[in-house]
Amino acid sequence: MQNEIRILFLGDVIGKPGRRAVEQFVRNATADFKIINGENLAGGIGITPKVALEILSFGVDLITTGNHVWKKKDMIPFLMGEKRVIRPLNYPEGTPGFGYTLLKKNGKSVWVVNLEGRVFMNHLECPFRSMKALIAQIGNDAPIMVDFHAEATSEKIALGWFLDGKVSVVLGTHTHVQTADEKILPNGTGYITDVGMTGSADSVIGMDKDAVLKKFVTQLPQKYEVGKDDVEVQGVFLTIDGITRKCLKIERIKEKIT
Repeated sequence: MQNEIRILFLGDVIGKPGRRAVEQFVRNATADFKIINGENLAGGIGITPKVALEILSFGVDLITTGNHVWKKKDMIPFLMGEKRVIRPLNYPEGTPGFGYTLLKKNGKSVWVVNLEGRVFMNHLECPFRSMKALIAQIGNDAPIMVDFHAEATSEKIALGWFLDGKVSVVLGTHTHVQTADEKILPNGTGYITDVGMTGSADSVIGMDKDAVLKKFVTQLPQKYEVGKDDVEVQGVFLTIDGITRKCLKIERIKEKIT
């Protein structure tokens, strides 16, 4: 329908296998907007301008990130001028980059906001208060989608309830483990605790399992490599009513890439 907005969002894309999976999946997907979380695009941890531009060339409209966005130093000047890659909104004032952006295409619009959790993570500004202030600033003339990059399921669920009816969708990222709790909350906000990971399923959250196992067993430092086999695309398809801004449908994606 003309008023409906369809969004593809793929969870934490891990290294080269994840990038190749995105290329294959995105080019064949039908959606008004195509978005990924890309904080682990480069070698499984961090993101570089080169891989960001590569992913955008595949037809991705926006890359969200998280706590690993600062791993590669050349991202700092890049983020200052590139609004197609955003970092969490609730970093301190003066942090380089943009915490949200308005996507527009073919007469349709959606606000996309990146937030980072605080439980078991960095000591940032409150994501709840930061989001409340942003909503007051940007208004409700277009749907709002939130990527909440957080560790604790309780914090993610709490933000979902906090924003129910105030935004169109709250999507959890960061853990690389897809949850099966996708739902539409009572006031029309789509929600899932974690959309999952795009990368090697034959791994430990995207990294080669042998090195990770050695680290757990021996407690000695190991060199981690990105897992390469059994690659999956994980994420969600969203359908949003462009007039009421309510989420009409949230569908999990979990698909093997050959």
